[in-house]
Amino acid sequence: MQNAVEEPDGGLSPARENPIFAARLIPHRSLSKTGFILLMLFVGVTCFASGILFLSMGAWPVFAFFGLDALLIWGAFKLNYRSARAFEEIAVWHDGIEFRQVSPAGRAQTHRFNPFWTRFVVERHEEFGIMRMALREKGREFDIGSFLNPPDRASFAVAFDAALARARL
Repeated sequence: MQNAVEEPDGGLSPARENPIFAARLIPHRSLSKTGFILLMLFVGVTCFASGILFLSMGAWPVFAFFGLDALLIWGAFKLNYRSARAFEEIAVWHDGIEFRQVSPAGRAQTHRFNPFWTRFVVERHEEFGIMRMALREKGREFDIGSFLNPPDRASFAVAFDAALARARL
């Protein structure tokens, strides 16, 4: 991939200081770890109590299915929390833009752009607001903050657009 550099999980160019703009975009997760534990306790107790009720009526296979339900809910949340480890970092200087994408596994890719040749693409929907943001330069394009909700996209777009304008001065 052109201008893509694999880097260890050390952040954006430590040698470059004082960016015009720097942001770390992370996926929002509304359920904290304590909330997850409480939810799983509730699900576990409810499934166990319901399973015991069906077991006492002679429907023993239902007890196993309640256990399977609890296990599947736990697994779905674990996958969700794993995907939340992904993040993006973007920084703007007068002479360059760095966009770093980190996967849930920690694999990082850094893309560098020239602020004078780079276009910030924002796609809007009348009803829902900003649906997509991307950096476009010389035939290549990278989505930014695809995991953000529309209000967060809007605030990021305003700040990033202003920083890009300052970099071009």
